[in-house]
Amino acid sequence: MTRRDLLPDLLPDEPRERRMDRRSVLGLLGAVPVAAGAVPVAAGGPARSGPIPAALRPGGQFDRLVAELAADGTFSGTVLLVHRDRPVLARSYGMADRARAVPNRSDTVFCLGSITKIFTAVAVAQLVQRGRIAYTATLGTYLDGFPADIAGSVTVHQLLTHTSGLGDYLRRPGFFDEAFTWTSPEQVMDGTLEFIRNAPLDFVPGTKGQYSNSGYHVLGAIVAKVSGRSYYDYIRDHVFRPAGMTASDFYTKPQWRDDPRIAHPYTAQNQPAGQRVDAIDGSFFYVGSPAGNSFSSAPDLVRFQRALSGHELLDPVHTELTLSPKVPRAPVPAGPGVPAQLPFDSYATTTALINGRWTVGHSGAAPGVDTDLDWFPDLDWTAVTLSHYDPPGPGAAPGLAATARALITGR
Repeated sequence: MTRRDLLPDLLPDEPRERRMDRRSVLGLLGAVPVAAGAVPVAAGGPARSGPIPAALRPGGQFDRLVAELAADGTFSGTVLLVHRDRPVLARSYGMADRARAVPNRSDTVFCLGSITKIFTAVAVAQLVQRGRIAYTATLGTYLDGFPADIAGSVTVHQLLTHTSGLGDYLRRPGFFDEAFTWTSPEQVMDGTLEFIRNAPLDFVPGTKGQYSNSGYHVLGAIVAKVSGRSYYDYIRDHVFRPAGMTASDFYTKPQWRDDPRIAHPYTAQNQPAGQRVDAIDGSFFYVGSPAGNSFSSAPDLVRFQRALSGHELLDPVHTELTLSPKVPRAPVPAGPGVPAQLPFDSYATTTALINGRWTVGHSGAAPGVDTDLDWFPDLDWTAVTLSHYDPPGPGAAPGLAATARALITGR
């Protein structure tokens, strides 16, 4: 049995906003102890044993916060906390599709935003493991059509760590006007790449860090070129399927509209106070990209994390290489209810020290998309927060993901 088998699909008839107690959750997810000899990736020591903190149990501080945010209309979605392969808390609130009165459930599928970048990075690492890609190789080794100064200077390492200087194709003049006309995955991949090819560098590669959607789209194009498969098919066959992620995919906009399993994104941007509208048509393109907007459920993301940490997607050396800290980012000072963080970019995630413990993961944000996947290797916790509302604005109180990080790493 692999770790992904420990999280079978939830029952299809789960009622709206069902509040499951721990025994019910354990039964649904088929929890069993971790296999003997399993070693957490990037662990700072053996996983902490002992009782689960009361703040993380059903009825505790975190559970109450989820309920409060749902009650005041600032959260709609699903949360899942798992400790040592045992679900501790699973909650779903709100309506996945208001027009059809479809409620959110524990197995509802959500747009992930930039969590998608982890899948792209794992695909690159798989091809590195096979000797098909080198982290030190330049972009021009694999793709043509770029200016010589970019093709010969930007490396795969820099693309992965947001130090390439390629910037963000979403900010290119005319991109949105053209992107909304695309009606196939090929147009999305090729059209986006053309905008990136024609953009100047924002800075000399390797001299600074700047979050780069363009860099991760280029990585996806490299995966497609080297593997001889479309990027989307490669991720389906080499990431989603091996990890047992049966609900995960790059769903198209028509599928998003019509499939009752998939939560619609509701945004308050440019709306009267207290109102939200469905953002599918106004904010999203035909299909996601290597930089963002794949789809998954909370149980599927736990399956992915377990498959990755359990070396089912990469061998132990390349798993550690992918997730270990690479480039330091600016420290995050402590705030009300939030501990200080010392973050790094890895080859796939943000890997941060919080309360002296490693936290590994990624978030996603877009109109009507606010997602987080975090795991805590030396504590053996996984926390998933999937919302189809906008992320909190500047100055907002700590959200669910930040609160979970603080409670899980607290001493």
